[in-house]
Amino acid sequence: MKQKRFWRPADRAFIISVLILIGFGLVAVSSASSVLSYERYGNNNYYFLRQLAFAAVGLGLIFYLSRVDYHVFRRFSAPIFAVGIFLLVLLVVPGVGFRVGGAARWFNTGWFLIQPSEFVKLAMIFFLATWFERKKGAEDNFWFGILPPLAASALVLGLVVLEPDIGTAAVLAMILLGMLFAAGARLRFLGGLLAAGIAGLWIVIKAAPYRAARIITFFNPSYDPQGISYHINQALLGIGAGGLFGYGLGFSRQKHNYLPEPIGDSIFAVMAEELGFTRIIFLVLLFLLVGFLGIKIARNAPDRFGELTAIGITIWITLQALFNIGAITGVLPLTGIALPFVSYGGSSLLALSIGAGILLNISRQRVK
Repeated sequence: MKQKRFWRPADRAFIISVLILIGFGLVAVSSASSVLSYERYGNNNYYFLRQLAFAAVGLGLIFYLSRVDYHVFRRFSAPIFAVGIFLLVLLVVPGVGFRVGGAARWFNTGWFLIQPSEFVKLAMIFFLATWFERKKGAEDNFWFGILPPLAASALVLGLVVLEPDIGTAAVLAMILLGMLFAAGARLRFLGGLLAAGIAGLWIVIKAAPYRAARIITFFNPSYDPQGISYHINQALLGIGAGGLFGYGLGFSRQKHNYLPEPIGDSIFAVMAEELGFTRIIFLVLLFLLVGFLGIKIARNAPDRFGELTAIGITIWITLQALFNIGAITGVLPLTGIALPFVSYGGSSLLALSIGAGILLNISRQRVK
């Protein structure tokens, strides 16, 4: 298929939005990580320089994949998905996965950590988009159209829960539901699936006391303020202290060993404290803009595979952002998931960059 000229207005709006997010992420990591970097490595810029390197690779991936026909991922969707499942299986094998805080979510290469679940999000999107393109019309048949991809996706979710990583499992579940809806699955199928998902979530929560405690703290932040509620209380304290205009970039107080995970899932709280509501709100609006542009790309995609792939990637980016921001502001329970393009982490940034590059390529091949 003939490729379109790169710098068209719609493409420009999307890529500029992503570049701003990556740039903001670098500034955020530089500020939020300075204290932690110095305490651990004697260098204020340790985490920033690593994130800068990942960002450089990510930008290369975006521009490269924007020129690679996205249909190549349809051809290899099954083996990509199989490799992703295999890597998740390895993580639950005792002694194989690298553990941090009791969770085995990473492989340690010696130079950096790789988190397979970040790339499995893409693999599942490719698999589902390919399935529903090739089985168009079969989505009305539960046994032959819905059950096979549902079973494969449930396996992935189960393996991620075993790591354990409930936040990522929730994002994967939303991707699955969104793509099923976009593919035309009947509402009664989706309703039944949602009910089963809620029941499964309840079982997972009840199986681990600390998860149940997180739900309690969501409804009652004053419960165990020096224990399970400490994280959300410190996050809310930082956001509230920032007020309308913030303390100024680099002047967060919470990053001085008060707020857990200041460069991870709590980075939004650090930035809200430094920039204030009047400026941090633009970050929220930027994620909503990316979501709007992603839906527009999906609507104008040249084929069903492109449409469903674009929808899956858009759901991934926007809902993960809303989950993170909602959790750190007390609107949702804490899940520990990263803020897309902003939180520190090479696997997350590289996987998101691949997704952004593919979205851009779909946009370049659009029919309108």
